[in-house]
Amino acid sequence: MSIYLTTGRIFFGLGIMGIGILQLFSTGVRSIIIPELKNIPSDLSFIVYFIAALLISTGLIIIIGKKFNFVSLFMGILFLALFLFGHLPWSLSAGSFNNYWVNTNKILALSGGFLAISTINARKSQHKIMRLLAQISPLGIYLYAIMLYNFAVGHFNNLEGISNIVPKYIPFPEFWTFLGGVTLMGSAISIFSSFKVRTIMLLLALNLFIWLLLLHLYYNILYPQWQDNENFIGSLTCLCFCGTALVISQTTSKKNKTYIQQSPDDVQQF
Repeated sequence: MSIYLTTGRIFFGLGIMGIGILQLFSTGVRSIIIPELKNIPSDLSFIVYFIAALLISTGLIIIIGKKFNFVSLFMGILFLALFLFGHLPWSLSAGSFNNYWVNTNKILALSGGFLAISTINARKSQHKIMRLLAQISPLGIYLYAIMLYNFAVGHFNNLEGISNIVPKYIPFPEFWTFLGGVTLMGSAISIFSSFKVRTIMLLLALNLFIWLLLLHLYYNILYPQWQDNENFIGSLTCLCFCGTALVISQTTSKKNKTYIQQSPDDVQQF
């Protein structure tokens, strides 16, 4: 398994586990998971801890890298369901342009990340239902690409607003905001067109990691308590997206497909 694939899987697992840890300290369900459930009755508090345990254990399994295919597939389908029946209806009812769309796109991309990871060194299951569910996995890269495209459009449509998020120590914020939009749009087009996916995804992963260090961690340090630690959620999802880009860069390459076919003893089975 390549270092990029391993690193991407670990990054994604760390991000998911981190979101689960933050869930432990929340009075309700994190908005990245389900919108508008920030406070729930005390007799239903077990839901908070169940979600936290699910995310932490899932992240840990992905990090360890043993028997993670089924878990990732299940979580990918679960997050896709959360997008379709939770985030999307809520965002549509709240209006065309609102902050809910940020988490709506993020949950879609996390679903895509789980599905992409479920394909790592995976072989066909002997169970008919699992083979049927596994057919959803190839959609993962496109769910991720939809997020990239939507965030790119957001950069272009709200150039001035998003440029205000660029840390003050970085000059020419509007230029970097526009360049960020170009990066996201170009990455989305690369996936949809299957053009230079390996190279462009590696560059995107590098870009996202730089954003994590220069932007997200900056706000974690300055405003750690902002909106119930939402800056930390931003850092963790950025780490997940960086990991997803690394995984996609390897799982869509011809070289990786050949490796799987020639090394059946190393592949995992659902």
